[in-house]
Amino acid sequence: MSQHIQTRSELKVLVVDDDPEVTDHLGALLRDWGYEPRAALSGRAASATSREWGPHLAVVDVHLPDVDGIDLLRELRAATPNVETVVISGDAKLRAAVEAAHSGALCFLEKPVSPLTLRSILAQAEQRFRRAEPAQEMSEAALLGDLITRSPRMIEAFELVRCVAPTDANVLIVGENGTGKELIANALHALSPRANRPLIKLNCTAIPDELMEAELFGHRRGAFTGAIADRSGLFEAARGGTLLLDEIGEMPVHLQIKLLRVLQDRQARPLGGGPLVNLDFRLVCATNCDLRAATLEGRFRQDLYFRINTITVTLPPLRERPEDIALLTDLFLRRFGAQYGHPNITIDEQATERLLTHEWPGNVRELEHAIERAVIVSRRERVTLDDLPEGLYPGYRCKRAPEDETIAGVLPLAELERLAIVRALEHTRGNKRAAAALLGIYRPTLYSKLRKYGIIEPLTSAQSSHAGIRSTPDKSCAIRYLRLVEISTWQFRCKRNRTREKILAKVRVHRRGVTRVCTDGGESCGNFRRTSLANRSVECRNSLG
Repeated sequence: MSQHIQTRSELKVLVVDDDPEVTDHLGALLRDWGYEPRAALSGRAASATSREWGPHLAVVDVHLPDVDGIDLLRELRAATPNVETVVISGDAKLRAAVEAAHSGALCFLEKPVSPLTLRSILAQAEQRFRRAEPAQEMSEAALLGDLITRSPRMIEAFELVRCVAPTDANVLIVGENGTGKELIANALHALSPRANRPLIKLNCTAIPDELMEAELFGHRRGAFTGAIADRSGLFEAARGGTLLLDEIGEMPVHLQIKLLRVLQDRQARPLGGGPLVNLDFRLVCATNCDLRAATLEGRFRQDLYFRINTITVTLPPLRERPEDIALLTDLFLRRFGAQYGHPNITIDEQATERLLTHEWPGNVRELEHAIERAVIVSRRERVTLDDLPEGLYPGYRCKRAPEDETIAGVLPLAELERLAIVRALEHTRGNKRAAAALLGIYRPTLYSKLRKYGIIEPLTSAQSSHAGIRSTPDKSCAIRYLRLVEISTWQFRCKRNRTREKILAKVRVHRRGVTRVCTDGGESCGNFRRTSLANRSVECRNSLG
């Protein structure tokens, strides 16, 4: 955590006077007030102590045996620019006071120094030091647009962005959710020659697949139901500027082909026909998934991958750059403190320790929301552990599910996660947005887990009907997912005796129909004819019973 002044005992005060009685008297006062004093009886001793010790405040006598106090004042400020100084003298001449002011002294006091006056002056100096310290910390950090860091990996990313920004090279930004991919895109645009033209952003997971093409290419009136007027697409809206395609890894494959053609030809035709439109934009893409692995799995076109990643900017997660946690915490404390009426709010050691040890799966966005919440609910000018979100408490555990809904100890965690996803999809009838909300995860995270566990696109009710699947009412949502095998009761029509029978069976479903049926005992039944989607039921040569 940054070294904020939490108590006065951390504030170092150097007393410079050739009279030992004065230094002893002032030293005793400073110790009683909670400061940490040191004494110097000459200018040479004061310079050496300042270099070795680094005081925050200095009380300097004008008349010293070896140097002039004003000259020493200038020397101290040159060596330590942030030091605050108070000048004292037994000769209250106007000239000395003016020179002290010109040398940057906080004030000029006449001997004998009043303890009340000195204490008031030191309190003012302490406040000035407190205000100056955060600005000094920020000046030591690397800045890029709205981003700030001390992490060497992030600094390398910043330098890469500054290097590539003046060009029109396509840029791929890779990083987990909440690491600042969009802020990097903003900085790329702001530092480019296209900065005075629009920056258009599109999240590929926020628009249904059937509408995304019209959003990108535009459309003519009557191109589809609801197209009541001509509309320009985002490709054309970004003319002369920058187009950010966020979550590019979730773009449908058929649109990946069309995007590749646009990047090659720099032309596009709106939906519904019309002349080709010449395009001029700089493409920036962002993703939280491994596109190289996606190309190997066939989910992302390899030729498009090579086209969009001319330059790849990789952002490390917050857990891999712990030096930024303290820096960002200070930044958010000041921001939200000013916003919510707590300009001097700080954070205690326990809360700081918890922030430094948390894994931060939501990265900087999670930290920002945690600090905002803590500032809002804090009843003091100091954030404590109790003010942090519940999920950051040491030893925090999610509430257990009822015993009859969990099979902990029987299945591994991966299987429990898979079953939870399947049940959420069944409960929401295949609605991924609702399922992700039910599971408490982001929708892109749900997509990646669907791929991980082989739970692919759900069949619609019409496809299920065409595939010949007739489930019982209490199992209405079972076996609606490709590659998902469950046990349920299905109804088949026997071709030989024209009867319909229900049987407990395992059914593997494919887009073309039912490809495998097994009885509950595990024996494969080949007594059925594979059907196409046009058939209304599975026809069996013999009774499955």
